[in-house]
Amino acid sequence: MLRELAAGFGLLARGFGFWRRRPAIMLLGLVPAAITFVLLVTALIALGLALPGLVDWATPFADGWDEIWRTLLRVSLAVVALGGAAVLAAVTFTAITLLIGDPFYERIWRAVEEDLGGDVPETDGGFWRAVGDALELISLGLVVAIGVGLVGFIPLVGGAIAAVLGVVLTGNLLARELATRAFEARGLPLEARRALLRSRRWRVLGFGVATQLCFLVPLGAIATMPAAVAGATMLARQLLEAGVGPAGSTRSAGGAPLSPPGSPEPPPPGRPAR
Repeated sequence: MLRELAAGFGLLARGFGFWRRRPAIMLLGLVPAAITFVLLVTALIALGLALPGLVDWATPFADGWDEIWRTLLRVSLAVVALGGAAVLAAVTFTAITLLIGDPFYERIWRAVEEDLGGDVPETDGGFWRAVGDALELISLGLVVAIGVGLVGFIPLVGGAIAAVLGVVLTGNLLARELATRAFEARGLPLEARRALLRSRRWRVLGFGVATQLCFLVPLGAIATMPAAVAGATMLARQLLEAGVGPAGSTRSAGGAPLSPPGSPEPPPPGRPAR
């Protein structure tokens, strides 16, 4: 598990390494990321300014409480609401950035595919495919934000658990969405894509968590987005080259079963297993 998580982190590092190889194409990926970042930061600031009034309006029953308990309730609600909004913003950032920057990120995807070798399939679906993917990601992000917000109400430990849970769940969503283009370009149905992602779930999670942690750094989301697209393309290619058999068993490109991480190597042909 730890090796797979580290491999996922390494894929994002390889994505950043693509800045050296194709800087001009990677620079194009900064434009939609910067636009989305400004829009979402503006929205979060507006929410933060309006939140005290919104919380007061939503809790009229607490007006007659002692000041300490009334303040504690409203501050807790404000913190949970802002935390949920931040989780939703992280997912929304990726969805909107991929939507408005689809032509830019397609060039990055294609450049990475060519660099990795082999035939590069033609994409299809265009704008409306990107709209559908964005809406699906935002919907899932909303569910995660609500769940994380509810966990935040757990006394004493709720805030810490919600923070970790938010990074893990959001990172998993990001990794799956960023890897979608390489799968869809090859015409893989939804079940096949899910099977591929399950075959190396810890690697997928490691890549997603690494991406999400970079997004949390001030201005990190802008610089990370092109690298995340490049790294996700490498991740998808690794999963595709391993392949998944009909029963869900992981297979190599040549069709031979692959051993799960950490399992002993099979004996060479002609030598009996011990």
